[in-house]
Amino acid sequence: MPVKVVAFVAKSNTGKTTLLEQVIRELKNRGYKVGAIKHDAHRFDIDHPGKDSHRLTVAGADTMLITSPEKLALIKKHEATPPLEELVATYFSDVDIVLTEGFKMSSLPKIEVHRQERSPTLLCRGEHHDPMLVAVASDEALNLDVPILDLNDIYGVADFVEATFLK
Repeated sequence: MPVKVVAFVAKSNTGKTTLLEQVIRELKNRGYKVGAIKHDAHRFDIDHPGKDSHRLTVAGADTMLITSPEKLALIKKHEATPPLEELVATYFSDVDIVLTEGFKMSSLPKIEVHRQERSPTLLCRGEHHDPMLVAVASDEALNLDVPILDLNDIYGVADFVEATFLK
């Protein structure tokens, strides 16, 4: 993929979204164009009954796009989740980096988010050794074969992402 993609992975309720929000803001402050993809293993719906866009989808539209002067949203029905490479190539060619939340089983480079109170074990260095783990953002000191980033130092996490993937 020509656009750099990094997956932030963790067990649920560890703070992935909070960390990503802060890292995205900091990368934007540094002048980068940032994309984000959230993986949802469950079904979700962003279209709501009663709205025109929902009515068009319910009527049978396979692809429905709503646009305004500021943004657009696309609803596209599919049989299975499209490959991440396809999503990035189709929708993110205009950004410098895509940060994903989830995709823990992918072959993407990963930063694992670890919070001591949430779990004593890691996903990528526990039962499973993921060779794509590039760092761990943690609130405790760990002895690992990858850099340990301070989970509470947003600038440090952004520095790592910038130095590793954007420079």
